[in-house]
Amino acid sequence: MRLTPVDGDELTKRNDLKIPGASDMDYRVVFAALEKVCEDNISIWCADSDLPYGSVAKRLDTCMRQIQEHGRALEPVVASFTTVYHHYDFDAQTPGNGYRTLVKVLLSCLLHIIHKGRYIASNYNSAFFRADHNASELEAYCQALCQLRALHYLAQRLINNNDYGELYSKQDGELSRQFVQEYSSMHKACFYGRCLGFQFSPALRPFLQTVVISMISYGETYGKHQSGLGMAALSLLTSGKYVIDPELRGAEFERITQNLDLQFWKTFWNLTESGLLTGFSRIVSNPVKVNFTLTLPPETLRLPLASDPSLSATVSPPIAHWGPGPVHIRLISYDIREGQDSEELLSLSRTDPPPIPASQLPWVQKQPCSPWLIIHFHGGGFVSQTSRSHENYLRNWSKELGVPVLSVDYSLSPEAPFPRALEECFYAYCWALNNCHLLGSTAERVCLAGDSAGGNLCITVSMKAMSCGIRVPDGIMAAYPATLLTTDASPSRLLTLIDPLLPLSVLTKCLNAYAGVETQTIQPALRSNSLSALGRDTAMLLSDLTQGASNWIQSFLDPSRSSGHTRSLPSPQRSSQSNETQKPSANTCTSSCGERVDYPQGFEPLRSECLAFVRQTSSPVTRNPFVSPLLAPSSLLRGLPPVCIVASALDALLDDSVMFAKKLRDMGQPVSLTVVEDLPHGFLSLSQVTKETEVAAETCVAQIRQIFEQERPMCFLRKRPKLEETYQSLNPSG
Repeated sequence: MRLTPVDGDELTKRNDLKIPGASDMDYRVVFAALEKVCEDNISIWCADSDLPYGSVAKRLDTCMRQIQEHGRALEPVVASFTTVYHHYDFDAQTPGNGYRTLVKVLLSCLLHIIHKGRYIASNYNSAFFRADHNASELEAYCQALCQLRALHYLAQRLINNNDYGELYSKQDGELSRQFVQEYSSMHKACFYGRCLGFQFSPALRPFLQTVVISMISYGETYGKHQSGLGMAALSLLTSGKYVIDPELRGAEFERITQNLDLQFWKTFWNLTESGLLTGFSRIVSNPVKVNFTLTLPPETLRLPLASDPSLSATVSPPIAHWGPGPVHIRLISYDIREGQDSEELLSLSRTDPPPIPASQLPWVQKQPCSPWLIIHFHGGGFVSQTSRSHENYLRNWSKELGVPVLSVDYSLSPEAPFPRALEECFYAYCWALNNCHLLGSTAERVCLAGDSAGGNLCITVSMKAMSCGIRVPDGIMAAYPATLLTTDASPSRLLTLIDPLLPLSVLTKCLNAYAGVETQTIQPALRSNSLSALGRDTAMLLSDLTQGASNWIQSFLDPSRSSGHTRSLPSPQRSSQSNETQKPSANTCTSSCGERVDYPQGFEPLRSECLAFVRQTSSPVTRNPFVSPLLAPSSLLRGLPPVCIVASALDALLDDSVMFAKKLRDMGQPVSLTVVEDLPHGFLSLSQVTKETEVAAETCVAQIRQIFEQERPMCFLRKRPKLEETYQSLNPSG
C-alpha cells in the first residue's frame, strides 16, 4: 500500500462515477476534497429553499456537518501516522503494517463519502433524485467514519506505548484489555449494512453480501434440527428481507457475530463441506486423476536423524486427550504417478467405493514419481473445515506445479484442543517422508503449505521436526498465518471491529477452543449425502417453503420493517432459545469492567445496544511457542527452512505476519513477505471468485515454485542419496 502525492486538482479531474483507489491518493488531497464536498452540501441543505424534501434536508445537513467535524479531527491523526508508519514495515520494498492499513481503510471510507456527496450536490434537483435513500447512505458512512475515528485514537495509544518498530504491546496488558472492552460495546452494525465491504476490492462486495445474508439466514434456522434441502429452502426464502433492508441486515449480523456460540460457527463454516458446494467447486476447478482419502493407522515410525542418518528417531502416533488414534489425509494428483495405484496405498483408502487402480485402466498412462511433494494443512480457525473445502486451489496447485499434494484432515477443536492437531500433522509429515514412493514422489523437495491456522501448523510442525532432530521441510508457504494466538492488541487487529469475515468475538472463540478453554461438549455436525437424508429433506421441503414464504411476506407487511432512518432496530434480547445470549462470567470481559478508553474531549464512538461478551485468551497455553510461534525463543526458530509468507493488507492478522517475518529476518533466517492489496483473510479459498483473488492465489503458487527450485546447499546434495537409502532400510515395507 503506497500513499503517493498527487496534484491538487487530480481528484476533481477524475470521473465522478468512479471512486479512485485510496492507495493511490495523498491524504491531504482527500481531506481537502472532503472539506469542499461538505461545504457544498451544507450550503445547499441549510439554505432556505423550496426543495420538497422536508426532514430529509435536515438529515443531510446534520450528517454533512458531522462528517466535516470528523474529517477535521482525523487529518492531523493521519498526518502523524504517515510520518512514522514506514518504520513498522518489513522492509522498504514491502510496505505493509496495521497502521498503514488503518489509514488506507479510512481513506477508502472518505472517498466513498466524497463520491456520494458530489452525486448529491449535482443531482438534488433531479426528478429522479431519491433523497431518503441518499440520506440513508450518507448516514451509514458517517457512522462508519465515527467508528474509524475511534480506531485511529486507539491506534495512537498503541503507537505511543509500544516499543519502536513493535506492532504488539508486549508489556502493557491494559491496552489489550481496553481494546477488548471497546470491541464489546462499540456499534458495528453500520459496517455490515450499506457500508459492507467498502474497504475491499469492489468485485468482492457482492460475494461478501451473499456470505453475510447467508449467515444471518442460517442463524434464523440454526437450532431447528433441519439439514440439507430443508434448511437451504427456508434460509433462501427468509433472506429476501436482508437484501432490501441493509439496516436490518447490519443489526442482525452484529447480533449474530457477538452472541452466537462456537457450535454455530462450526456448522456454518462446515457448509462448505456440503456436496452441493464441493461439487460446484470441482466443476470450476481443474479435474484431477487422483483424489481420495486415506487413513493412517497409529503405528510407531522410525526416521533417520538429520545430523547422522545412520541413527534414527522414533515418532509415536498422536496420543493427546484420548490416546493413540488414526490420522486422516487426502491425496490429490493431477496425473497418476508411480506408486499411487499400489495395493499398499489403496489398502489405506477410506473412499467409498475404493478408487480404481490405474493398472485396471489401460488407457491411463502413469507418470514417473515427481521429485517434489506438497504437504498441506488447511485453515478454518482450528475448529472447522477439512481438505474437502480447500480442494479448489489444491487441484490447481497439483496441475500448475506437476506435484502430488497431501492434505491432512487433522482433528478439530474444541473436541480436540492443542496439541492433538499438531501431533496429527507432524505424524502425517513423518509418514509422508517414509512413504513418499506411495504418494507418487521421491520427496527430494518437500514444501509445507497452509493458510491461516494451517500456516500456523506449517511453522510448528517444522519446529517440532527440528526438536526431534529429523529432516525439516525444504520450505514453508504460509498464507496469512496466525502466529500469535492471543487477544493482544495490534493496529491490524483493530480491524476485527469492521471485518465481516474475522470479527474479534469469533476469533477469540476459535483461539480459546484451540487452547482448551472452550470445554463445552459439542456433537459433530451431521454430514450425510445419502439418499435417505435426501428423501427426508425432500419430504420437509414443501412445509419449509410455506413457512419461509410466510415469514418473508410478513416482513413486508410489518411496518417496523419499512425503510427509513426511524426504523426500530431488532432488540438485542430477541433470540430463539438456541441463540440465547451468553451470560457474563468471571473470565468474561465487557465494557463494564475496567476503565473505559479516554477519547479526546467532545468525542465518543457510537455504542451498541447488543453487547458482546468476549472471553480474553488468558490461558497460558496460548503463549506456548508451539501455539504462538511469534513468542518462540530463538533456539526453537533457528534452523527453520525458508519461510515464504503471503499476507493481505486488509487482514486483521497482517501484523502477525509482519512481526514474525521481522523476527526471523533479525535472526538471520531466510524469510520473505509478500503483501497483497484489497483482499480479506481467507483469500485462497476465494481464488475463483474474482480476478484479484486469482492473482493472489497465483502469488502463493509462485512462492511454492520458488521453494522447489531454490538452490540446494552442496552438503544437502551429498547427504540425499544416503538419506533415501536410510529411509528404505528403516522401513523395508515402504
